[in-house]
Amino acid sequence: MTAPGPRVRRLVVGLLAGVLLLPAGCGIPAETDVQVDGSVPVAEPGSLNGPPASPPAPTDSDEPVPFIENYLRAAAAGERDQAYTRARTFLAGEARDQLPGKPQTSEIELTVVRLRAKESTPPNNQGTSTVRLKVQQVGVLRADGTLGPPEATETEYVFELRRAEPPGSGLLITRLPNVLLTSDAALREFYRQHNVYFWNSDQTRLIPDLRYLPAVPAERLVTEVVKWLAGGPSDWLQSGVTGLPDRTRPINNATGGDSQWEVNLDMPGANEERLARLGTQLAWSLPELTGQLDLKIQNQKRLSVDLERERADHDAYPRGADPTRFSVYDGVIHPLALASERRGTVPIPAAENRNVVSASIARADDQVLAAMVVNGPDRRLRLKVGTGQDPVPVFTSSAASFHTMSQPTWLRSLDQAHPAGLVAADGKLYRFDGTAGLSPVPLNVAGNVVAVAGSLDGHRIALVGGGALYVAPVNVDGGVVSLGQPRRLPTMLTDVTAADWISEDQIVLAGNDPDRRPVIHQVSVDGGFDSPLKNDIGSVVTQLVGYPGSGDRGLPALSFMYEANGAAYQNNPFEFIKRQQVLDLPPGSRVVNPTAPFFVY
Repeated sequence: MTAPGPRVRRLVVGLLAGVLLLPAGCGIPAETDVQVDGSVPVAEPGSLNGPPASPPAPTDSDEPVPFIENYLRAAAAGERDQAYTRARTFLAGEARDQLPGKPQTSEIELTVVRLRAKESTPPNNQGTSTVRLKVQQVGVLRADGTLGPPEATETEYVFELRRAEPPGSGLLITRLPNVLLTSDAALREFYRQHNVYFWNSDQTRLIPDLRYLPAVPAERLVTEVVKWLAGGPSDWLQSGVTGLPDRTRPINNATGGDSQWEVNLDMPGANEERLARLGTQLAWSLPELTGQLDLKIQNQKRLSVDLERERADHDAYPRGADPTRFSVYDGVIHPLALASERRGTVPIPAAENRNVVSASIARADDQVLAAMVVNGPDRRLRLKVGTGQDPVPVFTSSAASFHTMSQPTWLRSLDQAHPAGLVAADGKLYRFDGTAGLSPVPLNVAGNVVAVAGSLDGHRIALVGGGALYVAPVNVDGGVVSLGQPRRLPTMLTDVTAADWISEDQIVLAGNDPDRRPVIHQVSVDGGFDSPLKNDIGSVVTQLVGYPGSGDRGLPALSFMYEANGAAYQNNPFEFIKRQQVLDLPPGSRVVNPTAPFFVY
């Protein structure tokens, strides 16, 4: 599937997401509804991440819980090869062997946890106090900047502390876990999210791969990105993308500055076609940089890339048309009129636009892809699919019917000759084609699958199964869709009911908070960042849709809509979608709530 669109400004979305995903102590009250729109702070000249935050010192706090929180921050607060050295400054001499020193290397891995509760006890007769942390395991921050799945299973860590000598000089840890810990809050504080890009299997579009980057100068960024690309994609994404040729490696660090950069590689089979593809990868993986990048192979200059022009001339992937909003009203799809946003028209003949429960419509060049879940006279649900020019002339209904069906999603990784999508029905995942043919998708997920959503690049999905959130890569070979192994994401929510993409690397999801209240959160594609967006929904979210493009297409960045308690809602600002905002209602229409909102793009 292809679709035209102007250049993708993904840097803005990534930075906005970084601004939004703030730690608990950022000044936003826990019960405040966060509005997902904002400005980007300006970094100091020469830094791509602003000035680095100062590492915490053991003397910064003499209260047990803040002291341990600073200990967790210390591991992430600087160069990786000094992580153990920084952590050991918080330890009493008798505790040093409990956290063995590691060789000074950037290969150190950090165990990232999310703090759920913090408790401390007063000092006992020996002057020792205890801090008990209840945690959720988030993952392992690796040397290549990826956040891998959790390896530890502990839900609680215990620290013992005593007063340092002489009196008044603070605290020291006397007993601690034998693992180098940091927190997701420290990850947000000292790192930012950064996407690098890998080609899909047929090398027609780029797929983002999330990494974590500390504050570094520009020349260091180029070196890190080249190392990341040479090292290959994240483990969970491998089956859906193509890495650089085996044995590709950087020769020395990248050099340059003032918009002139140089990279030297050892790259087997480095012909013009491969180098051109690598040039596009580098341009998208270095969105902060402009100017020229010279690519050398074994010290011989082979390619010069104008980074900004390369991004302008070669989209990472098709973006589709400018987005418009729709909803279902009394079983019929209607466009919505919200604020001054662009308004669409329904590309489905009135005779086919009936008994609709939910829908997904996508645009690909001059083609429309429409999939609707419709209610039959037997009160069973069927999938109704049509493709073609606007209005879509012919629709086909699935032979199979179901008791429950999710909102369908179109996969944007296929050409027009092989349109396909995914839908969850009666707890299983199905692939559908342009004639509503359904085939089950083998899936290693515990529990019933109740929701699925495709990313804008077309090679990743988010799905909800057994009350948990998963991501999985999508591979397309000869029009045949297959999924890689799903990765479960650690989130603060349980009983997840719905999810969708709101940017390249951010997912919006609905479920229950620890107090069993229905809420909406935003989570990164690896689960590292988890932030509340809406806390007072009051009822279960039954459908949730996001627009994953940036804020330059007529919608605010990170826009989404949802259905709860039989009514539709929007964010930016959070409010009920009113009947008066539904267009083209015939005279005498029943007075009901709009439901099942969705975006068309």
